[in-house]
Amino acid sequence: MHIFNTIEEIQDAVGVELGVTEWLEIDQARVDAFADVTGDHQWIHVDTHRAKNSPYGGTIAHGYLTLSLIPYFSNQLMSLRTSGPRLNYGVNKVRFPNPVKVGSKLRGRATIIGLPQIHTGHQLTVRYTLEIEGKSKPACVAETVVLLLT
Repeated sequence: MHIFNTIEEIQDAVGVELGVTEWLEIDQARVDAFADVTGDHQWIHVDTHRAKNSPYGGTIAHGYLTLSLIPYFSNQLMSLRTSGPRLNYGVNKVRFPNPVKVGSKLRGRATIIGLPQIHTGHQLTVRYTLEIEGKSKPACVAETVVLLLT
């Protein structure tokens, strides 16, 4: 766990991989709960019987469910304790190179890739790669952007 108390500490970590997290199993209950919250009940995610005959041999997690796990993984890798407020500003370059089969395990890997100064503070960009256990291609690669206000 990297703890950042100052902007200078974050700046020193630009380009540094923060590490990898523990594995998290993606079970059908999580996928079904995400479907209920979002209203996305596409059969490939929730119909276990029909999905057995799909190219994946079973249900797969929603891409946006995978993306939504970034805060979960981030909390295992770093803590931002800078003095000002932090605001989620957005996500750059989101890709889902590999579907996540239900029952698979994911883990997060992160690298701070930028911290430019802006008129209200700094803009922190972190690249997250969500890996699937036993697979060479990741489930998700995304750059999150957080405003660190002063």
